[in-house]
Amino acid sequence: MRIASYAIDKQVNTWLLIMLCLLGGLWALITIGRLEDPSFTLKEAIVMTAYPGATAAEVETEVTEKLESAIQQLPQLKRVTSKSMPGMSEIRVEIQDRYDGSAMPQIWDELRRKVNDARTSLPSGAQQSVVNDDFGDVFGIFYAVTAGGYSDRELLELATFLRREMLTVPGVAKVQTAGEPEEAIYVEISHQRMLGLGLSPQSIVDTLQSENTVTAAGSLQVDDKRIRLVSRPGLDSVKAIENVRIGNPGSTEQLSIFDVATVSRERAETPSMLIRFNGEPAFTLAVAGQSDANIVDVGNAVDKHLAGLQQQIPLGVTLHPVYQQHIVVDQSINDFIVNLLLSVVIVIAVLCVAMGWRVGIVVGVTLLLTVLGTVFFMRLWQIEMERISLGALIIAMGMLVDNAIVVAETMLINMQRGMRSRQAAGEAAARTQIPLLGATVIGIMAFAGIGLSPDATGEFLFSLFAVIGISLLLSWVLAITVTPLFGHYLFKVNATNADTDPYAAGFYQRYADLLRLVLKHRLLTLSLLVAFTVSSVIGFGQLKQVFFPASNTPIFYLNYHLPQGSDINATSRDIAQIEQFVQQQPEVVSVSSFIGGGASRFMLTYAPEQPSAAYGQMIIRTQQRDDIPLLMQRLRQHLPAQLPDAEIYTEQLMFGPGSGAKLQARVSGADEAVLRQLGRQIANIMRENSNITDVRQNWRQREVVIAPDFNEERARVAGVSRTDLAQALQFASSGMQSGVYRENDRQIPIVVRPPASERFDVDRLNDRMIWSAADNTYVPITQVIDGLITQTEEAKIQRRNRVRTLTVEAEPVTGVTADQALKQVRASIEQLPLPAGYKLSWGGEYESSAEAQASLAGQLPLSFIVMLIISILLFGSLKQPLVIWLIVPMSICGVTAGLMLSGLPFGFTSLLGFLSLSGMLMKNAIVLVDEIDLQIQQVPDKIQAIVQASMSRIRPVILAALTTILGMLPLLWDAFFNSMAVTIMGGLAFATILTLVAVPLLYAIVFRIRSQ
Repeated sequence: MRIASYAIDKQVNTWLLIMLCLLGGLWALITIGRLEDPSFTLKEAIVMTAYPGATAAEVETEVTEKLESAIQQLPQLKRVTSKSMPGMSEIRVEIQDRYDGSAMPQIWDELRRKVNDARTSLPSGAQQSVVNDDFGDVFGIFYAVTAGGYSDRELLELATFLRREMLTVPGVAKVQTAGEPEEAIYVEISHQRMLGLGLSPQSIVDTLQSENTVTAAGSLQVDDKRIRLVSRPGLDSVKAIENVRIGNPGSTEQLSIFDVATVSRERAETPSMLIRFNGEPAFTLAVAGQSDANIVDVGNAVDKHLAGLQQQIPLGVTLHPVYQQHIVVDQSINDFIVNLLLSVVIVIAVLCVAMGWRVGIVVGVTLLLTVLGTVFFMRLWQIEMERISLGALIIAMGMLVDNAIVVAETMLINMQRGMRSRQAAGEAAARTQIPLLGATVIGIMAFAGIGLSPDATGEFLFSLFAVIGISLLLSWVLAITVTPLFGHYLFKVNATNADTDPYAAGFYQRYADLLRLVLKHRLLTLSLLVAFTVSSVIGFGQLKQVFFPASNTPIFYLNYHLPQGSDINATSRDIAQIEQFVQQQPEVVSVSSFIGGGASRFMLTYAPEQPSAAYGQMIIRTQQRDDIPLLMQRLRQHLPAQLPDAEIYTEQLMFGPGSGAKLQARVSGADEAVLRQLGRQIANIMRENSNITDVRQNWRQREVVIAPDFNEERARVAGVSRTDLAQALQFASSGMQSGVYRENDRQIPIVVRPPASERFDVDRLNDRMIWSAADNTYVPITQVIDGLITQTEEAKIQRRNRVRTLTVEAEPVTGVTADQALKQVRASIEQLPLPAGYKLSWGGEYESSAEAQASLAGQLPLSFIVMLIISILLFGSLKQPLVIWLIVPMSICGVTAGLMLSGLPFGFTSLLGFLSLSGMLMKNAIVLVDEIDLQIQQVPDKIQAIVQASMSRIRPVILAALTTILGMLPLLWDAFFNSMAVTIMGGLAFATILTLVAVPLLYAIVFRIRSQ
């Protein structure tokens, strides 16, 4: 079918296609959704179960083990990991990669059923399990709010006001606030006073609860109406609590709380979280956009709404941006569009210089329409404009321009041989359209393994496959329609030159002489190519290896762990000391501190730490990304000496899925003592290596506890149970909660406790009296216990797939990759003798990369089979595909050389570049082999036919390579794509030689063509 002739004859239809791409692309550029990075489904859920009063070991055996047994019945389960802590079980459930996001709701429903079914096997003290699967929301508009001089109640009202206002902004899905002042109502009564009155702590707790319970009061029928009776809680103020009447044992007189206790409303002594911004107390306001909303539009709407609220926000209140995804997205997308346009301009300029302005304009317009048309179809199919989808356009640039160059070059040569423009266009397209289509599909299939991979990496990179598929197919359509039409308009050939040989120029003849020399000494040339390829493979093994590169966002984290059991206020004091040092560094712009847990998920790749009083995290923003490595190194050198009791480590933001320590060595087994011993041995090996830093292990320290030695026999005589003892100790220490005080949408805990002078004296615990419910009197604590034992116990028992697992974590030093560091210690660690029943495994970047590559390897065979079948169908023979496929391994030569010279590592993005390179190489080879086949049918001298066909392809191949290499220049300064750009640039430079030398050589060898 002569599509090009039709495009010229039916120009209205062709112009309709042009306007569709042009206007549709411009419309799409304005309305398309924008993201910083592509979204991917977090196939994880957390099952939280509280078991108050239980030790970590009791939580493990009585709660975690039983829930894990039920969860393991899920057929979709990939992995289950757990943390058993005092009073709390945390189980993380991961689902197999082959289930996509649409299947997750049903799987989570099934998980909830499994967890609920296991409820009957849990101890009576365990509370209802909570399944949290809501990990998909990204609160990318993230502010810290400071308001010095305002009361706690005013700050709480401000947080409520801001949250309510943000929810009214179009496109906003959720709003979170954190770090607001936490209040409590304390009812403090002296222990001696209670002894004198014969009051028990539990009686006061019960009385307050009964006065504050919301209970249904029924309804009355009045005539034809049913009127509901309302029993409202009686505690609506601190004064109301003071007026609550309590019984006076041994007397008919009623006492009020005010008579025996002091009631106060104040800030909680042990808050669950503290937040500071640049050392100033703050709370955070986090906004998440709707899944189908343009985050840039949502962010701008939020900023506009906040600006309109300035008159309603009190003076002294400041909103500090911690992270503004809409600004980051807008800036990064705009920068990338500039890079893309710069690449297009470079391509057009090169073509104009090399082939003349007419060909440059024709090919350049075709390329521009391809890019705009691709954006149009992205908008129709709801593919957002983000880092990966835009990068795909630049990755495909070489193949996009190659289609148009081949058609334009062939058309121009036909016209130089005397054909009229219409005939030349029809002949050029008819001769190349099928080989170009086959080569285009092969180029697309090179990326199918990545795009169709079911894991998080495949989902993260799906837009790469989709955009490359759209753009390459569209480039083929436009190359055989628009390029011939514009060539028909613009190409001019002097009639006097119609009969001249277009390949008579000296450049072509020198190439022909070189090619004849290569074909004459074919075995020597082939040996040199093989030797170069083998040496490049060996050199490739010496390259640095990474999974995903560090993000270009100028933010990093400082994580801080005190020993388990530390008070949150102690953690806060230490973090304040670090804040002072960090803020003195000239590179630092801002410091956001979170004590007691992690921040809201402000990025999809950020994994917040679960609540822990001993944990703190600082989000540190610097002037620029390049400041981070040296600043991290400075912190590592300074802080450990200042805070020797803590574990301090830094963490840089990374592109792509996967988080946590880059180096992880796991030991699994039954005995915690053996696990800790093995962990110490592994940690010592890592610490001895100068290229590894921030070594720690995830079980943390054992926790110090005071355990009363309960005497069952004496306690039974005294009428005291273990529950009575626990309640007495709770009252004497942190206090007993007696319900909540309701104020609008807030619930403030009411805590009954002794005064501070009695509450914090550990030495006076032995002097305590315990209420005996049986005898209705107090008895000394020494009557029911044999003493107080101070001991240590595990505070965080970690399991992986139901087996206790301790993980030693570490980071490579600046300038060293995780792969390099692992290679230096792996042999020594794996040589450690392991007792029977214990095993060692590797996690971190090694595991993430291995899982991604395994998932990719599962898809690549099918992709390569399809590519092989297409190449066979194109020629109806096996020899031509053999020639084409033999040159693919040789492309590693340029890749190795390029990465070695640049010093960049080979990572997942480099793999993308290698696949793109393979597609371009095979595409050029297919067109050249097809041309050789045609020339052999027409020219008796087969060697001359090979030379003639190769000369016809030299200019398109060199121009396609040159435009692609120069078009990659803007990406050399992009942190995500720089190694990919070097891979393509270095590989393509050598691939050009492969196409123009190795393909003719291998063709002659495979087909046994000898010089005549």
